Amino acid sequence: METLHTDTQKQIGQFVAEDFRTAAVFSKHKIDFCCNGNRSIEEACEKKGIDSNRLLEELEAVLNTSTGQSIDYKSWPLDLLAEYIEKKHHRYVEEKIPVLRQFLDKLCKVHGERHPELFKINELFTASAGELSAHLKKEELVLFPFIKKMVKATLDKSAVQAPHFGTVENPIAMMMEEHDTEGGRFRQIAELTDNYTPPADACNTYKVTYAMLEEFEKDLHLHIHLENNILFPEAVKLEKQFS
Repeated sequence: METLHTDTQKQIGQFVAEDFRTAAVFSKHKIDFCCNGNRSIEEACEKKGIDSNRLLEELEAVLNTSTGQSIDYKSWPLDLLAEYIEKKHHRYVEEKIPVLRQFLDKLCKVHGERHPELFKINELFTASAGELSAHLKKEELVLFPFIKKMVKATLDKSAVQAPHFGTVENPIAMMMEEHDTEGGRFRQIAELTDNYTPPADACNTYKVTYAMLEEFEKDLHLHIHLENNILFPEAVKLEKQFS
């Protein structure tokens, strides 16, 4: 209990400075970590009528999330890999988009005059957010269910009905093209942000937004790698077994 009490006395700004991912938790509860980051968790929770223990649990969940780079994804069955991509990476994109859009809008209003590049960054991210949301739905409603169907048919030793899109290579080609587009957009964002380096006059929100954009890009790279280099080629191979 001592640690918990100590944590409730810790300043919000400290949490965010040590790990920017905690900013999304504060933002969700409408706790200002930027201009009022010098308040303790206890003080902020009291003002908002929030249970400080619940907030600490949410912060802990974020802090204990690892990037999982050492996992051997190639050994996974394809249906499990598709499920994992959906639950981990698709969900990540859906959760982070509204937070980042809100932060970028705020930065444009407050800092846009001195840093006009923010408007282009916001425009690029907004376009990416819209395209990615549609892209994820296509995977979840069309491509992934067919991959899972093929895996099930292999296990059941049954036939697979030809999909309406002809061959699995057709939606895969479209998904890969869209991956290239998003990769290009984020290369531009990285360039405009000087590889996510906040300017000297950056406030907390500015720093957090750049750190979140960088994390978003890293997650996107892993997400695209899992699909382009593992899931998609294996799905093409698997489909050939049914022809």
